[in-house]
Amino acid sequence: MKIKYIFASLLVASLTFAGCEDMDTLPEGSTVTSSQKEEIGQQDPTKIAARVNAIFAQFNQYMPNAGALNAERHNDIGYPSVMLFTDTNGNDVVSDNNGYNWAGSDLDYTDRSQTSLECQMVWNDMYSIVYASNNVISGIDPKVEDPTEQYYLAQGLGARAFAYWVMAQLYQFNYKGNETKPCVPLITEKNMEEAATKGCPRATVQDVYTQITTDLASAIDLLTKSKVKRTDKRYISLAVAYGLSARVNLTMHEYGAAATAADNAIKAAATEGLAPSKYTEKDNQKILAPAFWSSDEQNWMWGIIVSETDRVVTSGIVNWPSHMGSMSYGYANYSGGRQINKELYEAIPNSDARKGWWLGADLKSNNLTEDQQAMMTDYGYGAYTQVKFAPYKNELETSVNANDIPLMRIEEMYLIKAEGEAMSGQDGKTTLVNFVKNYRDPSYSPGTDIQEEVFKQRRIELWGEGLNWFDLMRLNKGVDRRGAGYPNSEMIFKIEPTDNVLLWPIPEVELQSNQALSEADQNTPGNTPKPVADNK
Repeated sequence: MKIKYIFASLLVASLTFAGCEDMDTLPEGSTVTSSQKEEIGQQDPTKIAARVNAIFAQFNQYMPNAGALNAERHNDIGYPSVMLFTDTNGNDVVSDNNGYNWAGSDLDYTDRSQTSLECQMVWNDMYSIVYASNNVISGIDPKVEDPTEQYYLAQGLGARAFAYWVMAQLYQFNYKGNETKPCVPLITEKNMEEAATKGCPRATVQDVYTQITTDLASAIDLLTKSKVKRTDKRYISLAVAYGLSARVNLTMHEYGAAATAADNAIKAAATEGLAPSKYTEKDNQKILAPAFWSSDEQNWMWGIIVSETDRVVTSGIVNWPSHMGSMSYGYANYSGGRQINKELYEAIPNSDARKGWWLGADLKSNNLTEDQQAMMTDYGYGAYTQVKFAPYKNELETSVNANDIPLMRIEEMYLIKAEGEAMSGQDGKTTLVNFVKNYRDPSYSPGTDIQEEVFKQRRIELWGEGLNWFDLMRLNKGVDRRGAGYPNSEMIFKIEPTDNVLLWPIPEVELQSNQALSEADQNTPGNTPKPVADNK
């Protein structure tokens, strides 16, 4: 799918889809006019279904920005690009800035230039999801009573809410205390036509979050009434909609609401047959083996579904496993792969089953088979390299990188529930202890600060899944790479949580093309990070 626009659908009159996998009928045109809105309800239902599929086709693409960037970049793969960029910006996904690592700009924050390719990719990728979502929402009556159309409308609303939740945390500091500050242009089905001709200004943080929470409330209501079951986990189920609501409320520091939404997500997920992966001494080797490559795993709530015939797969190396996977064929084989923060790894008790998701200081993991260990040794991977994410079908060195990519797992809901309860005066400690003891570490004993304990558990549990950055922002952590084991001394930073370098700039081309924006609307540049001594 090639997106022929640069500035987030604000001024462009056409969005063309070519070669969209999993779509029987292609969307027609880029905008929905008033007359078309009346016609859509009378069209073949497959046309509406195609618009829905177009949303999720946006999530994982082969170089969707090649035309806009006038460059073919091997880290240009849709939303997984955003996951890679943000994880690399932080201090838990460590990598070497060498000739095979496409994340060098994210390591040293040169991605924060308004003319950087990464800057344009993030903006375009997120607004492409918004744009496709608006095409669905604009064509369905919000009071629709048909169960299938209720389900379709919920997909558009849920995906749009997700996209704005991501952008709200990339382009402005966290919600609490920044409600009146500028966030991102708020494009919905109501102003999309006007925005295409007149542009659209930055909305406030408050306005963006109001849209997010409104969309999610509507999506939850529609999915509750519809009862249509999704065909696979690329789509948003009731459990996922509650999960998104839990994330959003946690970000807003609405802790009681976050706990309630997370609990609702857990209950809804149970009706879908989903449950956390459980580790026991009896079947440790079987369950702890490298995994995370298939959405069929019982703990996945939502994910990007990838087919062997997708262009990102047939490309061989222009895909998420190529950059992230230690045992797949791709860039990771030559870049040295991704490591966990050394200090974090050493803080994981030996009794915690997840410690084997990475190589230890002895370059070994008890989770690996003899062949897997031999491969890791043969490629010369260093200490703390991840073996959490398996190659496709667990076939070592496979060049078929058709791994599904996790977007939400049920374990996250237990951790949100625990934090939400603790921060709203409830017994979050019991929720946290029960979860960790039952599923991860039978010897677990938490400290007194439950929010910090949850943060640590999230760092371990959700490592490499593109979520850590949002925790750093909502908790005002900043970035501290001291003691993390970074191989490049020039990448060891301590960035204060208020430094504007943490915010992404609006792409220069957007400022030039959006009539409602000017240079005055740009985020104030932050300080260029300067290396610090590798000690605390």
